Amino acid sequence: MPTKKADTVIPIGKKIKKARTAKKITLDFVANETGCSVDYLKKLEAGKMIPPVGTILRIARTLQIDSGLLLKEQEDKLKKRIKAYSKRTDNYAYTTLTPGAENKHLKAFRVIIDAMQNHKGVEYQHEGEEFVYVLSGKIEVIVGDNVNTLSKNDSLHFNSGIKHMLRNIGKKDAELIVVIYGQ
Repeated sequence: MPTKKADTVIPIGKKIKKARTAKKITLDFVANETGCSVDYLKKLEAGKMIPPVGTILRIARTLQIDSGLLLKEQEDKLKKRIKAYSKRTDNYAYTTLTPGAENKHLKAFRVIIDAMQNHKGVEYQHEGEEFVYVLSGKIEVIVGDNVNTLSKNDSLHFNSGIKHMLRNIGKKDAELIVVIYGQ
């Protein structure tokens, strides 16, 4: 039976490229606005990598599109795809909880980090504030040089303009709610 078009999930990179080219925005412009290199953006658009949430937010803001459109997955496919999705994003999966929030400053995400994994040393830094609430598992949130250890029902609110990184230090997958507020 042929696959229905509604069942097809378009990779984030292709969505970004489509939006960028439709608006006739150059890679150089996006690079200058986001701080990403042109080479990185080319790899992203080619589907060779999946960007972290902070990068998606910066790109969406630059392209003046809703970041939820880049992250939104069909609800019925989400549960069975989450593990494969995690592996494609270096042990890290996220889904938007605020679809349709284009041109809004507040974005919320459900984040899952595989057990005993981090973001392969990638640090994030983006204007604004970030709030992390742990639904399950045990994580470290490194903000600058400060290491914060959080377990179930713990939370942390910090300046996301400071380099930060999440790491799962537990033996089970960690599930979080991450809320980002940015300009």
